[in-house]
Amino acid sequence: MAIERPGRPEDLPAAELLWARWALAAVLEATEEAETLGIHRTGTWIDGQGLRLDDCGCTWWTLAPMGQGRYVLYGEDESSGVKWHEPAIDMLAQGPDWLPYERLRGLLEGWELGCVYWYEEGTWARAPYPDGLKDDGLDCGMSRFVVPEEALRMLAGLELVPSRERAAELLAAAEAYRLTVPDLEAVLDAADVHAAGDRQAALRALEQTGLSSAR
Repeated sequence: MAIERPGRPEDLPAAELLWARWALAAVLEATEEAETLGIHRTGTWIDGQGLRLDDCGCTWWTLAPMGQGRYVLYGEDESSGVKWHEPAIDMLAQGPDWLPYERLRGLLEGWELGCVYWYEEGTWARAPYPDGLKDDGLDCGMSRFVVPEEALRMLAGLELVPSRERAAELLAAAEAYRLTVPDLEAVLDAADVHAAGDRQAALRALEQTGLSSAR
């Protein structure tokens, strides 16, 4: 699966699958130090807003569960032409009433938002785009979680993952929501992670993501 430019709702996998891939990266990147950074945190993580991605420069994104199988994906990549488009594009047009409008409008007012997608009843949607819009940033921002090959490459590049084969095993477990505490402990042991704080950070992230809850 590839993402067109600009992105289309059908380019995205089911939100539960997107969550699983993103959540696995958040678990494997979790450290005690990163948890203390607050608004200065970068990388991939989970917090009270949902799953987060921020590279401290080019791209930032949030995937938030909204209950009843609903999700909202929002963020910005520097490749997006949405917020600079003339005439202005209403990124919230046709949005359902359950979107976190206060949060999204705050980001819009600060010129921080590049696009918004929402998921309900197994289907993604977004506001209509005008003809001629070249990019909304979805490809550069989300292809690492959307395109299976890119997801594997990203995971295999993490410090805790020793090989592409191990990355594939972990990804399969995450996508099935069967990534258990013993699975994670084995990863930490193999990587010789002895810092108690970092181990607990990874375990806390695993619990928050729900990847151990088989569906």
